[in-house]
Amino acid sequence: MKKIWLSAFCSFWAITLFAQVFDPLDEKFIEAEKAAWVRSHPKASDRDIQNSADNRSDIHYCRMHWTVDPAVKYIRGEVMTVFEPVETVGSLEFDFSEVLTMDSIRFHGQNLAFSQNGDVIVVQFPAQLPAFLNDSLTFFYQGAPDSTGFGSFRVDTHEGAPVLWTLSEPYGAMEWWPCKQALNDKIDSVDIFVTNPVGDRAAGIGLLQSETTANAWITAHWRHRYPVAAYLVAIGVTNYTVFSVPAPFGGDTTPILNYVYPESLADAQFGVNENVAVFQMFSQLFGQYPFHAEKYGHAQFSRLGGMEHQTMSFVSSFGFDLLAHELAHQWFGDKLTCASWADIWLNEGFASYLTGLCYNFIAPQYWELYKADRIEKSTQIPDGSVWVDDTSSVERVFSSRLSYAKGAMLLHMLRWKFGDSTFFAGMYNYVNDPALEYGYVKTDDFKTHMEAVSGSNLDEYFADWFYGKGYPSYQISWSVNQTNEVKITLGQTTSDPSVSFFEMPVAVKLSDGLKDTVLVLNHTFSGQQFTVALDFSPTSLVFDPDLWLASRNNTVVSIIEDPLPELYMDLAPNPARGNFTVYLNAANSEKAKMTFWAADGKLVIQNQLEILSGYNTIPIEVGKLPAGRYLLRLETKSWQAERAVIIY
Repeated sequence: MKKIWLSAFCSFWAITLFAQVFDPLDEKFIEAEKAAWVRSHPKASDRDIQNSADNRSDIHYCRMHWTVDPAVKYIRGEVMTVFEPVETVGSLEFDFSEVLTMDSIRFHGQNLAFSQNGDVIVVQFPAQLPAFLNDSLTFFYQGAPDSTGFGSFRVDTHEGAPVLWTLSEPYGAMEWWPCKQALNDKIDSVDIFVTNPVGDRAAGIGLLQSETTANAWITAHWRHRYPVAAYLVAIGVTNYTVFSVPAPFGGDTTPILNYVYPESLADAQFGVNENVAVFQMFSQLFGQYPFHAEKYGHAQFSRLGGMEHQTMSFVSSFGFDLLAHELAHQWFGDKLTCASWADIWLNEGFASYLTGLCYNFIAPQYWELYKADRIEKSTQIPDGSVWVDDTSSVERVFSSRLSYAKGAMLLHMLRWKFGDSTFFAGMYNYVNDPALEYGYVKTDDFKTHMEAVSGSNLDEYFADWFYGKGYPSYQISWSVNQTNEVKITLGQTTSDPSVSFFEMPVAVKLSDGLKDTVLVLNHTFSGQQFTVALDFSPTSLVFDPDLWLASRNNTVVSIIEDPLPELYMDLAPNPARGNFTVYLNAANSEKAKMTFWAADGKLVIQNQLEILSGYNTIPIEVGKLPAGRYLLRLETKSWQAERAVIIY
């Protein structure tokens, strides 16, 4: 059903047993991912980008048979690949690590000649193969794979038990199987056979068909009948405990199948049961779970964080944020997969924002904190674009600040520009476009859908927020006269010269403590003035009260008598855990009254401060206040400045 009724969200999902504390996964998990990749794979540009296999064939099917022992870092593989040449070919290239040994490649009952060029293997056919005629070959190989990337192929232990797992994003699939890992050719379907010692079980993508035992070995057969990118193929092997939880939606039920460490069973059961509400919410917003004919599931592994392997996310734990983030990827990352790592925000920015939507609609007590956290992260440094200008740097591709937080804010601000109805209709149309679904996408594909549903040209928006760097800072001065006419001057500076001006609607909240109103200002140039007549005399103005804008170093000054002195105020950290620091640049030395107000208008702290001419660093201690949004106000005889503060 395409219509989206947002008003029902809070009441429908309020029954979920939400017991997690707000704890954004991006910073700790993503920074750990980057650090691991940089340590283990310092030459990404040489090995993984410049030396990638050509794209002269369309891979239709793979049958993989892997023999592994989770106690031993070694793999024996047999991979049969059905391909269709897109031109007449006498040879084909596949990505395959040079540290592995290719024993033979069979084609029509005979061994083929092949050569290895770095991490690309070149297969020579005995004669030219015609275009557009399906054919197949089978690779036989073995070896101890490198453990590059975020894991690629790892063996570890948990509670003394051996565990083996794979994680191929972004360039690691070729570390453990011959494939085409560039983002240009999804495999139409796969069958995966994993043989391992009895006592362990193998998790995989798709549907489990069978588990058969011979001697001291057991073989699991997983079948997947949806297109899949090479980096989303994965296996995990250990002494898993297995359980399933039903996720009903729209008259159908999808099983959430879970392969977890025995010692984590209780946590996993609690977390997965919470995840059902998220599953239902995403299905209502973005259409039925993309792989509903098979399953969704989780396999536990020993790397901090998670990975959205298609139909079977690998996770280290079962917290609300992590499970929501990886589930979101099944729509944005798996059903639709970025066609370039330069567009990774189509995976990570979307999943990050969908995690925020869980707070918006399921656990609204954390929504304000989520928004403040993303604004704080995305504006920590003055430069940086959502578009990745160096895909050879995995650290840059998986920037928590840019690909995750700023990418999420790009979506959040589109929602602000267009409203919920238009925004969610555009998201729905994008993820369910028959020309795009189960394929690779680029930012222009998303932009086209948002333009179509909104009737707007978004060239400037994406030039500023996607390709452009940095963020805006707003300078608001305002006054009110005796007839309650409010005059507002809205200035803007930008943190990076790549963008001269961020054109966005700006909300301000005017209040006298008893009445309030929110104005939305159509801000088209710096220094723009707005005048509005009210039926009350406001005493305060709050900039961006609902946290829609990725901005920083904003100032609000009430003009009382004299012209406004040059003034700058910021504070950090924000969100804060009780104490924070105010950074203030003032034109004159004078006494200031500091007041700290709760969201309900209650005054909770009042102090006198000594402001010096020039730069001031002022520590503020607010003690153990309840978590929530507060307003810090500094007032002197000549100026007034305010900043919103999130306490958690």
